Amino acid sequence: MHQFSWRAMAHAATGPRRWLALLACALIALVSGGLLASPPANASPAQHTQSVQGQTFTVATDTTWAPFEFDKGGELRGIDMDLIRAIAKDQGFNIQIQPIGFDGALQAVQANQADMVIAGMSITDERKKTFDFSNPYFDSGVQMAVSSANPEVKTYKDLKGKVVAVKSGTESFDFATELSKQYGFEVRGFQDTADVYNDLSTGNSAAIFDDYPIIAYAKQTGQVQVDIVTPQERGSSYGIAVNKGQNDALLAAINEGLKNVTASGEYDKILKEYLGDQAPEAAKIGHGSIMLANQQIVDNGPGTLPENPMFPVDTPKDKGTFVIATDTTFAPFEFQQDGKNVGIDMDLLQAIAANQGFEVEVKPLGFDAALQAVQSGQADGIIAGMSITDERKKVFDFSDPYFEAGVQMAVSAKNEDITGYEDLAGKAVAVKTGTEGARFAESIKDQYGFEIHQFADSADMYNDVTAGGAVAAFEDAPVLQYGIKEGLELKTVTDPEKGGELGFAVNKGENAELLRMFNDGLAAAKDTGVYDLILDRYLKAEDKTDNSFFGLVAAAMPMLLQGLLYTLIATALSLVFGMLLGIFFGFLKISKSRILRVLATIYVDIFRGTPVLVQAFFFYFGLPAVTGVQFDALTAGVLTLSLNSGAYITETVRSGIQSVDPGQMEASRSLGLGWGKSMQKVVLPQAFKIMTPSLINQFIITLKDTSLLSVLGLAELTYQGRVIIASTFRSFEIWILVAAVYFVVIWLLTALSNYADRKLNK
Repeated sequence: MHQFSWRAMAHAATGPRRWLALLACALIALVSGGLLASPPANASPAQHTQSVQGQTFTVATDTTWAPFEFDKGGELRGIDMDLIRAIAKDQGFNIQIQPIGFDGALQAVQANQADMVIAGMSITDERKKTFDFSNPYFDSGVQMAVSSANPEVKTYKDLKGKVVAVKSGTESFDFATELSKQYGFEVRGFQDTADVYNDLSTGNSAAIFDDYPIIAYAKQTGQVQVDIVTPQERGSSYGIAVNKGQNDALLAAINEGLKNVTASGEYDKILKEYLGDQAPEAAKIGHGSIMLANQQIVDNGPGTLPENPMFPVDTPKDKGTFVIATDTTFAPFEFQQDGKNVGIDMDLLQAIAANQGFEVEVKPLGFDAALQAVQSGQADGIIAGMSITDERKKVFDFSDPYFEAGVQMAVSAKNEDITGYEDLAGKAVAVKTGTEGARFAESIKDQYGFEIHQFADSADMYNDVTAGGAVAAFEDAPVLQYGIKEGLELKTVTDPEKGGELGFAVNKGENAELLRMFNDGLAAAKDTGVYDLILDRYLKAEDKTDNSFFGLVAAAMPMLLQGLLYTLIATALSLVFGMLLGIFFGFLKISKSRILRVLATIYVDIFRGTPVLVQAFFFYFGLPAVTGVQFDALTAGVLTLSLNSGAYITETVRSGIQSVDPGQMEASRSLGLGWGKSMQKVVLPQAFKIMTPSLINQFIITLKDTSLLSVLGLAELTYQGRVIIASTFRSFEIWILVAAVYFVVIWLLTALSNYADRKLNK
């Protein structure tokens, strides 16, 4: 190649000619620099290879679409992944993978957040308006498969009136949609392939349509029990895509690399590894490729923040701290695991807060209590799998929807009699108060003639069904599916109804900035794939816990013992203050002043005449709403139990003193002792002996009443039991453990009290 000499050009002329020569040099330099920086469209493959060598490109891809892309041993593998790595190595550039779901991958390339997308993406005329495609690297072919347990469906004609499952946005979806017009079946689209096969295996759909390599791989690896019942329908070809009019050099390098790895036989090895005998010959299909994405999301598990440079979570926390109320037992949206609040709602909230620069203090109170906390100003917002309804919009302002719910009916796994709504006539169904499931059940109960049992917790609702109190439960489909996956002995018998949307809420007309930050963070989470990752944590992950009884005990005891500590603290504080109140008002009850006696009587009548639960709600929600003075759960709980136990101890003290023979006081006074000394030295010691059994009984009652404080979110023993049940669905075993802990503690307290009684009263 002829070498240009700057020195020769400079000395070629002098005077005016020299200046002209220098100007020419500058023009040549500009042109040369531009050509070197960006090879022309007709540049040779070698030029394109040189222009991309050493560079790093971001590749957006799907998250779960085996055998093209899926997680294997903690690494993203598959035909697409192995092929793009081979091409990158051949062409000398680097790649980073961004697994964000198919829709997210397309958006990432269009927004220039990724350089290319490879995700089993069909080359269509519509997509060519937005993307430039590589040479085809795989020829698809759609097939229909049915569950091995369903021999009834063998042809397209057998699908009439039934439902089929397909992954949205794929060639299979388009094919099934077109075919449904001819054969009269319904097409249900899912975002991920795993959901398609789950829908088939649970019997919600009669068949699935998918590209033949996807079905073949799933069947070959034993992931699902399916039978392929139709031949391959000719599909379109897959290609790697970049933004239209951009990355020409990259696209040319991909095509060149694909040609090279095909010629070397490396691509054939990749195909055979994943498809076995079903693998086509690489040389007989077009040439295409993929690249891995620049901002790979790292998932450290439930309750943690995803590591993704495109979704920064290290922003300065300068927007303040907000109190967010939530439910306690509504897996997979909110529950506790290893002492942490986790679930779709919790992880999403924490991710949004970290991304937007504010902090949150989570208050798990239960759904009804969470609503009251926001309305009374105890909390700034609520996220609790809460459906957005017109009625609630009168009280709350909602965020953009973050999840679309769908109500489903479930019955006991052993129940063969209930297969649809028409079988519910004359029977009872269980629902959770305030949920979409409760509203749906209410809307159809008159039509189908059943009774509704309402519960505050999902665990109680499920227990009512498994115990036979109700024949069915209505709940959001993901909640039911999560519970069944975790071992809940129920089965779904209906397809999910089209449900409402879930949203984050604040008091109407308040906290507009918090609502805006939530919406901005939610949009960013969806755009970067963090949202999909959080959903996958709870709706896709395999359960790897020890399901034996002793494994359950080992996992549950740390939380139960922590709850016991709070129970003992609340009991001890309540008894101390209750005794002081009881002695004080007990003396007022026997006072000679009518006003003091009336005052003591009013106190006793109020706190003995109202339920402890109502008192707890009053001090935690009602009083702060009126006075503006807020209490934490422990303070409100101790205040409630102290005043309640004090009322009972007041009567115990009064009756104990009045049970002492009046002659004792008269004799003491006749010996010259004053009223106070006579009471201290003569009457009270005798009265205390009389009061001891009643006081011991009141101590035990107060300890057991601490269980009612779970409604305030106090993490005492009963609360922890509910939390564990919410994530394990092992209610029988957990309540046995909780009862055993209560029994041991109360037995020890009773034994200690009786010992003290014997020592003091001998």
